[in-house]
Order: sequence, then C-alpha cells, then structure tokens
Amino acid sequence: MDTFMDHETIKNELEKLANEGLAGAGQAADAPGSGVQADESDAKSKQEGQPRQNGLIETDHAARGFHLDVRISPEQVVRAAEILDRGGFTLETITGVDWLKENQFELVYDYACTGGKLFRAAVRTRIDRDKPEIATISEVFPGANWHERETWDFFGIIFTGHPQLERFLLPDDCDFHPLRKDFQP
Repeated sequence: MDTFMDHETIKNELEKLANEGLAGAGQAADAPGSGVQADESDAKSKQEGQPRQNGLIETDHAARGFHLDVRISPEQVVRAAEILDRGGFTLETITGVDWLKENQFELVYDYACTGGKLFRAAVRTRIDRDKPEIATISEVFPGANWHERETWDFFGIIFTGHPQLERFLLPDDCDFHPLRKDFQP
C-alpha cells in the first residue's frame, strides 16, 4: 500500500475520476452533481425524476452518514477502489438497489477511513438491469469477495472476474434473486 493520502487529496482524486465519467458520457464537467452541496443536487434530481449525474457531493456526516457521495460510471469502480485503498480506507459493505422503473441496478460501495479522524465515502454507480455485470473489486479489497457474493445472491448482479461467485446465504439450488422488485415468491 502506498502512503496514506489526506482527505482533501482523496476528495480531489475522486472528483477528478467522476468528472472523467461525465466527459465520457457527453455531460459537461460542471454539470449538477459535480462538486455541489448534497441538498441542491438531490433536490434537482428528484424533481426531474432522474438519477443524479456523475460527480462528487460533499455531505454532512451527521445528517447523511458519510462525508463524500460519489457517483461514477461502472467502468470506474475498480479505479475508485484503488484510490480509496491508497488513502487507507476500508470497504464496509456493498449494497444493491433495484430501480425497476429505470431498468437499472445501483451499487453502493461504502468505505471508511479511521486513520486520525473518521471519514466516510459512498461510491455509487448504476448498471443496466438487463445485463447486470460489473467488475469485481476483490483484487483491491479481498473482503469484497463476500459482499459481492451476497449482492449476486440477492440481486443477480454478476461481478466479472470474481474468484468464487457462488451462493453465499441462499441454498445452492436456489434459482431466484429475492431482492429484485419483480421477484414473485
């Protein structure tokens, strides 16, 4: 592991990464959701009924539970994990969210750094529900192995390159993913 980066450097690296994703998606680098306050960006996204654009938002930890809320492209999750790993962060969890109406899954990667002062980052990305695949981060954070297996188990999201993507909590013969909103028991 490289030397630890300070929180401002982490913020700048993640914002740069998110802005690369904005440019790749044909969005302006100063688009909403890039370096703005959480309430402003969230309110605009909710009004438009669309997910927030790629970018970084600084948030109030007491109100939101994290300091940085980063939205990136799916191709960037491994690079974001590498940035956070160099910064001394640990992976706390990976969570899936089923946005059935938008035909997307959202993955939320929660990271924390306790070196000195607690600092948390939530990294979000969305993938197509019809082709739910994203690269594994288990080579960067070996503990992601279990989180990715659980997310695959419950949502059917495939983590490409995962060393052991198999049932984790559900029975081996299970042929469904119970946290999908269209699941019928």
